[in-house]
Amino acid sequence: MSAANVGIVIVSHSPDVAKGTAEMVRQMVGDEVPLAWCGGDPAGGLGTSVEAILAAIDRAWSEAGVAILVDLGGAETNSEMAVEMQPPERAGRIVVCNAPIVEGAVIAATEASGGAALEIVKRTAEELSPA
Repeated sequence: MSAANVGIVIVSHSPDVAKGTAEMVRQMVGDEVPLAWCGGDPAGGLGTSVEAILAAIDRAWSEAGVAILVDLGGAETNSEMAVEMQPPERAGRIVVCNAPIVEGAVIAATEASGGAALEIVKRTAEELSPA
C-alpha cells in the first residue's frame, strides 16, 4: 500500500453494503490504496456514526488525502461532521464525493491507485452523478 495514494473511505447506512463495496474496491485495485469502510449505527441497525467515520478516516489516512463515498444524506452529513472535527492540517485533505457509492468508490480507487491527486479522484467519481 502506498502512502502516496489517496485513501478511500466508504460510509453506508448498511454494514453489508459498505463491506461489499470495499471488497469490490479491493478486487479492482488490490492494496494500492488505503481503504476503510464503516456502516450501521452503534446499536447494529441501519445508520451511520460520526465516531465510526472518524475511525475509518484514520485507517485510510494518506498524506495525499482521503476521499469519502457515502450512500444517503445522513451518511453525508455525518461524514461532513467528521471532516470538521479533524485538525486543520488534515481537514483540508479530506473530501466527501457526491457520487454513487459503489461505482464512485471503484472509479475513485482506480484513479487513486494510479497516483491521481485528491481533486482529480473526487472529480472523476463525481462525473458519474447524473446532472
